[in-house]
Amino acid sequence: MDNFDWKIISALQLDGRLTNQEVGQKVGLSASQCSRRRTALEEAGIIQGYSARVNGQAIGLQVLAYVHINLHSHDPNSMLHFQQIIDKEAAIQEVHMVSGEADYLLKIVATTLEQLADFISHTLLASEVISHVKSFVVLKKLKQISQLPTRPV
Repeated sequence: MDNFDWKIISALQLDGRLTNQEVGQKVGLSASQCSRRRTALEEAGIIQGYSARVNGQAIGLQVLAYVHINLHSHDPNSMLHFQQIIDKEAAIQEVHMVSGEADYLLKIVATTLEQLADFISHTLLASEVISHVKSFVVLKKLKQISQLPTRPV
């Protein structure tokens, strides 16, 4: 990747709706050069897709929580069962295997605290593979960005 590729990524992270002409103007390339580079970045898996950022609170998702999960066992059947839970539940936005006291860190959204409590009780704690759940409700977001840092140009 060269400086133009980094500039293209930076521009598209800020606005994925930009046309190749608009990106080219921002980074100093023709639309066709920008198109070839953009396609190459997509094919390489560096650009994985495009989506809209939606304000969760504006659509009624008032509660954001991070939940530590520990499994009873890490055998293949337990791992498969846990994967099935996280795959089918839209409320679970992110899942990370982590080091430290927890096995996994989940990002969960809900409309109310009651809905979050029901989800934890009836989905997570009801699973035979999950041994421990510890939740942290977000009181206030201080920063949220979706852009990854790019190499300085």
